Amino acid sequence: MPAVITIPDLEPATIRAAHGRIDPAFTDSPQYVHEGLSRRLGMPVIVKVETANPIRSFKGRGTWLTVGALAEEGRIGADRPIACVSAGNFGQGVAYAARALAIPAVVFASRRANRAKIERMRALGAQVMEVGDDFDAARAASEAYAADHPVELLVDGDDPRISTGAATLALEVTDAVAADDLPAPSAAFTPVGNGALINGVGAWLRGTLPECRVVGIQAEAAPAMTLSFNAGRAIDTEAAATYADGIATRVAIPRAVELMRGRVDEMRLVSEAALHEAQTVLTDELGITVEGAAAAAWAGLLAGPLPDGPALLVITGSNV
Repeated sequence: MPAVITIPDLEPATIRAAHGRIDPAFTDSPQYVHEGLSRRLGMPVIVKVETANPIRSFKGRGTWLTVGALAEEGRIGADRPIACVSAGNFGQGVAYAARALAIPAVVFASRRANRAKIERMRALGAQVMEVGDDFDAARAASEAYAADHPVELLVDGDDPRISTGAATLALEVTDAVAADDLPAPSAAFTPVGNGALINGVGAWLRGTLPECRVVGIQAEAAPAMTLSFNAGRAIDTEAAATYADGIATRVAIPRAVELMRGRVDEMRLVSEAALHEAQTVLTDELGITVEGAAAAAWAGLLAGPLPDGPALLVITGSNV
């Protein structure tokens, strides 16, 4: 396994401290061995459900932590907005945290972005700029805007503190393992968009449960981070034609690719059909709405090979 790139923000002590600084609305999410999924797989399946919070996704952890830190550093404030690009969930997290601090937020999104997510970002007080035909076109527009306006541009996957916040969900799992409330997972399966989630999960598990494999899942139609992981460098693709908008990125974040080294064991690609089927299964089994990107965890687990012991699925969002 390649050596882990050491960075203080992703060290266990920093992640532990971060957990206490995140809005409690986003922490201590449901986690349990799911009987129905376990029967289907023939081994324990642990679900970590990150949908029962104000923005219906795990993104609130990292955005709350990072927006707060940027405010403390004086890089954002009432007269200096925070800007970002988002398919919807990250932008909701930024908007929620910025609103709590009375800081303006500007979110760039594709004209084809999920309408419900767009409206929720606006309801949270963000100014939403709809630009371009996909996420990465909107990302380019956000960079151009930041070059010409007095704003702080926050890029999902680039600032390690976003991953630090995401890592706290893995901390909650291993704390439950230590308390004998959950079995120790042999492998953790997470959807991968810009890489912040898997880098956070991998950072925590590598330091506390090193025998647990960390597996990332992407759509075959949007494989940029998988190609990048396999090559050890950022590789972009011409398109990201998956319906799972939360993982529909075609431009890899170089910093996120770098941070995957030593924290991620494997990346898997799944078809659109597999994502749709997984979404149906998880929605039926969990009794909650599961968005396409969140379904990637189950689809990737089924893509095999199966782990030797319990599997952990991170159910990342429910913004359909």
